[in-house]
Amino acid sequence: MKFIDKLLNISRKNQSWLCIGLDPDPELMPQVDVLQFNKTIIEATSDLVCAYKPNLAFYEALGTEGLAILEKTVKYVPGDIPVIGDAKRSDIGNTARAYARALFSVLGFDAATVNPYLGFDSIEPFIDYQDKGVFILCRTSNRGATDFQNLYTNGLPLYEAVARKAKEWNTYGNIGLVVGATYPEELKKVRSICPEMPLLIPGIGAQGGDLASAVGYGVDARGEKAIINVSRQILYASKEKDFSEAARTMAEKIRNQINDYRNKAR
Repeated sequence: MKFIDKLLNISRKNQSWLCIGLDPDPELMPQVDVLQFNKTIIEATSDLVCAYKPNLAFYEALGTEGLAILEKTVKYVPGDIPVIGDAKRSDIGNTARAYARALFSVLGFDAATVNPYLGFDSIEPFIDYQDKGVFILCRTSNRGATDFQNLYTNGLPLYEAVARKAKEWNTYGNIGLVVGATYPEELKKVRSICPEMPLLIPGIGAQGGDLASAVGYGVDARGEKAIINVSRQILYASKEKDFSEAARTMAEKIRNQINDYRNKAR
C-alpha cells in the first residue's frame, strides 16, 4: 500500500490528523525505560492519531541500544498506522541510496524527512521507493530558518523555490513537505503552491505555533493532508505514574481541536 493511502485510511478511521512525535528524552521522561515508555504512549494513543514520528536523534543519542529500541518501537506501532522517520537525511547519490535503504528497508519506516540542499540527486533514491512517503524540508519551524529559507533566488524566497521543485519532482505522488506552524503565512503560501501534497507541520506546543492557523492554512480542499505533529506537549503531559492517561487526555484534546478547526476551514 502506498504511504498516502495508508495515511488517508487511518486518518479517516481515527478521525484524526494528529501525529505524535515519539522523541523520548530521559531528562523529561517518568521513571520507566525508553522502550516501555514508547510502548505505553502508543497503547494509550493509537486510536487518536494519523501517524507517529520518531526523531532519530533521540535514539542515536542512546548509542547502539537506542537503535535497537527504535527498531522495536517501529514494529510495535499497529500496522495500519504509518510511521515517519524524522531523519532529515541527504547526501550524494550512492550515500543517499544507503540512507534510503536504512530507513525504508531496514528500519521499516513508511515515510522519512529529507533535506533538499544537495539537490535532486540527493533525494531521488528516497523518491524511487514509490510506496514510501518523502517529506522534503521546505519552511522549517526553528528560529534560524530565516537565515537561508527566506533568501531570494530567481525572484522567489528559497522555501517557495523548494515547494515548486517538490511539485515538479512529484511524479510518483509520494512527496510531501515539512512546513512549520510557527510561520503561518509561509504555510499558507506553500499550500497554495502545492494544493494536493501532504504537509507535515511541526512547531505546535513547545515551539509556540498556533494550532488554528496551522490547520486552517495547512489542510487541502477536503480538509485533509495536514499532519499536525505534537511531541513534548503530549509525551510529557505528566511525569508521574499517570503519564499514559495524561498523554491520552492531551492527545484527545488536541485531536478534537484539530477537527474543530478543520470543520471551520471547509
